[in-house]
Formats: sequence, C-alpha cells, structure tokens
Amino acid sequence: MSIERSHRPQNVYDDPVFFNGYKKLRQNDTGLNGALEVPALHALLPNLSGKSILDLGCGFGDFARYARGAGAHSVTAVDVSQKMISEAERLTEDDLISYIHCSIEDFSPDEAESFEITTSSMALHYIRDYPAVVSQVFLGLVPGGRFVFSVEHPACTANPIGWHRSSDGVPLHWPLDRYQDEGARQTSWFVQDVTKYHRTVESYVMPLLTQGFRLDYLGEPKPLPEFLEARPELSETLRRPPVLLLSATKQE
Repeated sequence: MSIERSHRPQNVYDDPVFFNGYKKLRQNDTGLNGALEVPALHALLPNLSGKSILDLGCGFGDFARYARGAGAHSVTAVDVSQKMISEAERLTEDDLISYIHCSIEDFSPDEAESFEITTSSMALHYIRDYPAVVSQVFLGLVPGGRFVFSVEHPACTANPIGWHRSSDGVPLHWPLDRYQDEGARQTSWFVQDVTKYHRTVESYVMPLLTQGFRLDYLGEPKPLPEFLEARPELSETLRRPPVLLLSATKQE
C-alpha cells in the first residue's frame, strides 16, 4: 500500500541514470551497505517483535521487509523517490508495510507517539534541516522509543573529492578540509551535482540531546571480517570512516 504526499527537496533518485546505477549497486551488493552499514545498523536494533516502526528513506523497502520478517507489527516506510517506492511495492507482498511517497522533511506522523522505533539508513545527509527532522522523529516516538540511523561520515562529506591516488591508482590519502564549514556540498555519484549536506559529528549529536533524546551509541563501523577477506578493496574503509552510526532513546 502506498500513499502520496507532497515533497519539495532534491530527488536525484528519480533521475533515470542515477536510479539505474544505484539499483545495480544494491542488487550486486558492490557498495558498503551490505558489507558494513547494514550489519552494524541491524546489530543496534532492539527486538523488533510486535513493534510499530517508521523507516525514513526506505529505498527499495529492504529494511521494511527485514523488519516484518523479524516480527515487527507494522512498518511505515517513507521515500522521496517515486521510482524507489514503485520498486519497493513491486518487491513487497505485505499489507502491514505502508509505503509513503514523501520527502523526509515533509513527513510528520498522523498522531504523536505513533512508533516504537524509527530508523534511517544513509539518508539524513541529504536533509538540509536535520534538527527539524529530529524534532518530528521525537514527536512520533513513544516514550522509551528508539531512533537508530546511519549517515555518511562527516570525514567524507566535508570535502567530497575522494581519495588522492598515485599515477597508477593506489589511494594515498583522503583529504579532510572545510570540516567546520557546514552546509551543502556538490558531489558526483552516478550523475553530476548531487547535493549532500555536511555537518560535524557534534551537529549530529547535539540536536538529539537538545530535543530530549538520550544518546546510547555512537559508532564508526568497519566491514565484517568475512567481507574484508572476500573483498580486499574494502580495506580502504579502515583508513577513513565511511559511516557514522547513532542510536538514541526518547526518555520517559
């Protein structure tokens, strides 16, 4: 089941070139998600059995289906991309997963304290007003509810030019610059001029605390050993952190 809601922010995922490139990446698991980010995020989650869950930036619905398979009562899954929502619906046969075509910024729960867990996987670095999203998540969670999310690490978003490499392609170093200069960054990923928003680690944490969350975990996950063995190129991730992972609880 899907619901249409208005949205205004960047929607690069509906660009055909971007969408097809990203779909191929995820289908072949050639990115960092399966080797690093997804296992780390799943490990932070509480028992999902019987829980009402909100997933912000749901993509192809992988997490929504995972959560229902782990016993979640229901999942509300939000994404700005109609192409993503359509693909998620095609892959899903479950009336207790509701897909909503809406930007994360525009989404607000129909009722306060509607969810026991809110998740977001590698989506909030596309959001301009992160504190406003934190406020909406807080509103939507029951007391004691959990907010578990990952973002591209600020070491990567600060100066998104990638590795400096030798003439034969060997990565030499990852330049860190403009770290305290927060705001929009233009980068190339499948297409030109993809906008991501750089913020410091502090700026990811402090809005949670100011809003009334308790910070439970801050992590910079590494690939699992079996993935490093199978894909030696992932050793590059040990030289700079690609993902920031946070978990917080709405205090009762």
